[in-house]
Order: sequence, then structure tokens, then C-alpha cells
Amino acid sequence: MPLSRREFAAATGTALALTGTVGALATAPGAVAAPPERGGGHGYGPLLDDPAGLLALPAGFTYRVLTRSGVTRLESGEFTPERHDGTAAFPGPRGVVLLVNNHELKGPRGGWAHPVPLAEGLVYDPAAAGGCTVVEARRDGTTAEWVGIAGTSTNCAGGATAWGTWLTCEENSDRAGENGMTKDHGYVFEVDPYDRRANRDPKPIKAFGRFDHEAVVIDPRRGHAYLTEDDSSPNGLLYRWVPPEGFRHGRGRLRTLADDAGVLQAPRCFDAGGRFVDDLSRATRIGTVYGVDWVDVPDRDARTVAVREQFGDGDVTRGRKLEGMWWADGGAYVVSSYAREESPGAPHDGQVWFYDPKRRTLTLKVLLGVNAAPDEDGALDGPDNITVSPYGGLVIAEDGEGVQHLFGATDSGRTYPIARNDLNDSEFAGVVFSPDGRTLYANIQKPGLLLAVTGPWHRAPRR
Repeated sequence: MPLSRREFAAATGTALALTGTVGALATAPGAVAAPPERGGGHGYGPLLDDPAGLLALPAGFTYRVLTRSGVTRLESGEFTPERHDGTAAFPGPRGVVLLVNNHELKGPRGGWAHPVPLAEGLVYDPAAAGGCTVVEARRDGTTAEWVGIAGTSTNCAGGATAWGTWLTCEENSDRAGENGMTKDHGYVFEVDPYDRRANRDPKPIKAFGRFDHEAVVIDPRRGHAYLTEDDSSPNGLLYRWVPPEGFRHGRGRLRTLADDAGVLQAPRCFDAGGRFVDDLSRATRIGTVYGVDWVDVPDRDARTVAVREQFGDGDVTRGRKLEGMWWADGGAYVVSSYAREESPGAPHDGQVWFYDPKRRTLTLKVLLGVNAAPDEDGALDGPDNITVSPYGGLVIAEDGEGVQHLFGATDSGRTYPIARNDLNDSEFAGVVFSPDGRTLYANIQKPGLLLAVTGPWHRAPRR
């Protein structure tokens, strides 16, 4: 049922005053994010150069390298695969943390020095290089690593479930016969870090659609899945999957779904005046609120036409580089990495939205203005993977131009640095806290590093 203007006004209350019309939003003066903090206040102080040339951190913080592609080895003897990306952390026995780690490897296996090994029984398409590994991080500092799934393509952000599994997403939709693939790609797969037998004979969750998946979260109350798409020409979409009546989530249940189970939908947003919003780049003020209706996808498996191309210009609301997501505070935090000439609204270098399923609204929480000097340490651009901090606010992995950071964002949208990649200009990814909140894990995608950061974490002021 469409959300009426009266329902929208009741849901958003005084926040409507921040939105204005679409035309006004596109030209609003001073519409940039609050500047980053450079020490004190919201953050942990200035970043100190790393003598080892790897990771700059504030005073009192330290890091360890848990895995490194081509250096550390799996239990089977093969090297850790390359291109670390999305990661989730699960509690194990006796203080162990189980980290499920995506490897964003696209195309045939022969194109990579260290693809995900084709572990027996865990392979979807033997031609594909990607997949994910499970890393057991122990209290004594030692680790073990094994394959969770292999033979998938371009495993990017993904998402954890409330029942303790990992949903790994293929950001590539090659068909069988394209680029050397022997099976269709563009799907989501479930990986169980606790039960290796549950991962045998991988089965795609086709009900979630076939497109360039980035991330996924699941509403633990309603059972809806939300999925992002990183694509352009036209820009990608945020999707909602509504489960069939009577379906209950749980370990292993997603693989029992029929390929056409439930309904896959795309958003149609409108502003306070009831005007359709064609693209999220139209929003230029933190606090902008859009109402959201949902439109059914005609052909979720994209048999002849890509899913995002099945809608006309006035049918749905798009966004450029819809990337990481995280479920918290009763809704989904959603990242749009940047907008340029491919988007109809104002250019920006990153947005973080919050979707409230109860009110059916999208609210802009973080907005990064265009970074004029990405090679200089300071300004931020290109948010990607995201997590909600147990100490308040968000922690975001930067995948932009030039200098790369892990950075925090407060409830008011102010940002502050947490770490800087001193090794190279490769993106951060897979940012996630340990179950006890004491350790922040993150990846540097190239050459493929999984890092554990510890230090004097504290709760950020709510301002």
C-alpha cells in the first residue's frame, strides 16, 4: 500500500522542515558535511605515522596483521587468497572470534595469483576465482583459516544475519559462457562459520535476485531483506525482498526457498510535498527525509534485461554506487559512495542514509562534500563498508581517491579519522568490531590484509 502524504508527515514530524522541495535541495547553499575532526572532541586525536609504513593510528592504539595474501596460509596449505573485502565477526568458544572474509576476485581463476582454493564440496563454479574464507582469531594471537565457499565471483560487501551466518554477495552478473564462467552469477550465498558441513554444495539464493550485489541486511523483526546494487548507466537501486507468508528465517532456511519465493522490490521515494525523487543525489542537506514506497521487480533473475533497467525514469529512485549496509537502531544504514555527472542531482563524495521500516522513510545522516584534494590527508571521500560502533556513531571504510582512511561519524554527521593506510592507496574494507567491542577488524584490499586494531575506545559525545 502506498505511503500517503499524511502518513509521511506523521512519521517524520518536524524533520520535514529540513527537506524542502527537490528543486530547492538541488541548489541548497552550504550543503556539505560537517568537517572532519582533527583530534579531541569526537575522535581519538591525530593520526601518528607508522614506523612500519602500514597503518597510522591515534596515540595508544596498536594493530596486528592477522592474514596477508601470499604470505599466510590456510589449513590446507594454500596461501590466503587476495582482494580482502567485506567481513563479519562471530563469537566462538573460549574467546575465539570467527571472521568470515570475502575475496573480491572477478573473472577466471587464471587471472589471479591467489584465488580462493577449490575446496572439495564447497565450489559453486570451478571457473570463478572468488569466494570467502573463515579466519579463527584466538586469544593467544594465533589464527587458523579455511575456505567457506569457492567458485563465486567478485564477493564484495555482504552482510551478517541474526542467526549467526554470513551472506556473501556477488558484485558481478556474468552469465554461463561469459568471461569463462560455467554458471550464472550475480547471486547471494549463505556461509555458516560454525558448521563446515552446512556450506557443502553451495546454492545461490535466487529469490534475492540476480544483479551486481553489494551488501545485504535482514530485518530481524519483519524478515525483509534489503540489498544494495553498485552499478551505473542507469544508476543502481536499493532493493527490498519480502518473504513469502509463513516463512521463518533461521540457519539453513534460505537455501530452501524457491527461486521465485517472496517479492523483490525497488524504492520509489518522494519529498515532503509529495514530489517524486528520481535519485538520492538530489539530497544536499543532512536531515533530508524522503518517504518510500516499494515497486515490484518484474523479472528478478534478469533473463533478458538487467533488473535495474526494467524500470522507466519515473518509476524508481536510484543512487550511484550503493555500497555497504548495516542493520542497527531498528533500521538499515545505507551508503552511496559518490555522485558525479552520471547522477542528476548535486555532486558529492559520499552519503549515509538510514531507512526506517516502521516509518518507511529514508533520512540522510552523513554527507561528504566533494573532496578537492584527495591526495592530502584530511578530507574524506568514497565511503564503502560500514558498521555501527558499540561506542556510538558509525565507523566507515574509505574507498575513494588518494589517501585512504577508516573514519568515524557521530550522530550529527561530524566525521573524524581512526586510521590511515600508510602502505599504499588501496581501499579499506570489511570494517567490523569484535563481539566484545574491544577490537576493530578491517581489511586493506590490496595486497590483501586483515588487520586487528585495539586501543582506548570510548563512547563518543552525542553531538
